[in-house]
Amino acid sequence: MSYLLRTTQLTKTYQGKEVVSNVNMSIKKGEIYGFLGPNGAGKTTLMRMITNLIKPSSGEIELFGEKLTDTSYHVLGRMGTIIEYPIFYDKLTARENLEIHCEYMGYHNKQAVNEALELVNLGNIEGKAVKDFSLGMKQRLGIARALSTKPELLILDEPINGLDPLGIKEIRDLFKMLSREYGMTLFISSHILGEMEQMADTIGVINHGRLLEEVSMEQIREKNTEYLEITTKEISQASYVLEHKLQLFNFKVVDNQYIRVYDMSVPQNEVAKTLIMNDISVEAITKKNSSLEDYFLSLLNGGGVHA
Repeated sequence: MSYLLRTTQLTKTYQGKEVVSNVNMSIKKGEIYGFLGPNGAGKTTLMRMITNLIKPSSGEIELFGEKLTDTSYHVLGRMGTIIEYPIFYDKLTARENLEIHCEYMGYHNKQAVNEALELVNLGNIEGKAVKDFSLGMKQRLGIARALSTKPELLILDEPINGLDPLGIKEIRDLFKMLSREYGMTLFISSHILGEMEQMADTIGVINHGRLLEEVSMEQIREKNTEYLEITTKEISQASYVLEHKLQLFNFKVVDNQYIRVYDMSVPQNEVAKTLIMNDISVEAITKKNSSLEDYFLSLLNGGGVHA
């Protein structure tokens, strides 16, 4: 297996508190790795260690087959990053910002700036200062800057923040193209689980500084559980009917608004008919599959896919 990035027992302690704790992570060459976790879970701290912005308290980081040290400048030159909110020279244009970035990175391919701007649909804004950009445009420019030096590894912390639905789709398609056609490796943190589900090859879930699981999206899809979702205002009565009339015991009440029935032994129309015959007002009954969101939440809650 060809790993481009690995961490071993990676730990960061602030004022006696571990914010990243013994993380063993492996990212394969050419894949999109989706890094998930609630706010404060340790995602940004871990990314900052990988990019040498902060030093680990203990543990090791291996990049491109060699250990990351204080003097690994050549290794860092093979990466493109957005960590937290991207900062620019506000009075300069997008092109001028990218040209300065390429200059201090020692990358002198002038055409690369044009290509990066075109990839994020910012090729038609010549002369406009970055201070006049929307949040979404600044986010696109951050991605363009990360791409401009043709890196082998892209590390992106919440890269689709501030984008509208069309912009999110465009960037998702761009990331998939960079991975599939250019062989680029992408390490992306996001709280938009639906996007990660459509984009990522592998998912890592972190909470309270600990990596809870590292699993391929293919494995998650294989574990996908089919279930019936029943929407009704009469939750307790419906639960009673499911259990005592239909002998269905594997179900869960969610937010006291709907019931998920994981036992599919009784046909959907039979479930609906029995509920209605017992005077339960059913607003909707739908066959669904568990999603990455379900999987993610079950991990955070310390359970299985539908615990």
